[in-house]
Amino acid sequence: MQDKIEAGVELQGWEVKSIRSGKVNLSDSYVTLHKGEAFLIGSTIQPLNQASSHVVCEPIRRRKLLLKKRELDKLIGSVERQGFSILATAMYWKKNWVKVEIYLGKGKHEHDKRDAVKDRDWARDKERMMKHKV
Repeated sequence: MQDKIEAGVELQGWEVKSIRSGKVNLSDSYVTLHKGEAFLIGSTIQPLNQASSHVVCEPIRRRKLLLKKRELDKLIGSVERQGFSILATAMYWKKNWVKVEIYLGKGKHEHDKRDAVKDRDWARDKERMMKHKV
């Protein structure tokens, strides 16, 4: 993870109430860029039980991110030219506004993933050997 950016989120009324009660999941969420705008994909906001019946509540939908032009240009340049990905890591309140913390990051290559798995396996085996030795 390299650069951290704080972005606002365009939300509906029922989503704000759900976020206040902590019914948010960002585990598989990421940011896409489409026609010069940034969108949060894969985030889940579960509606409250007492949500209005005349409003259709979609827990998983595309949510527009509110960014400054300079920040948006930086994201577009990093994704298109340098092959970065944009991940959402946290959603929090700042005064009365909901903010999303997004990071620019590069994915691992296959050989890097294999090295990480090998190191993790070796650490686990080492722990086992030390446990049986004592």
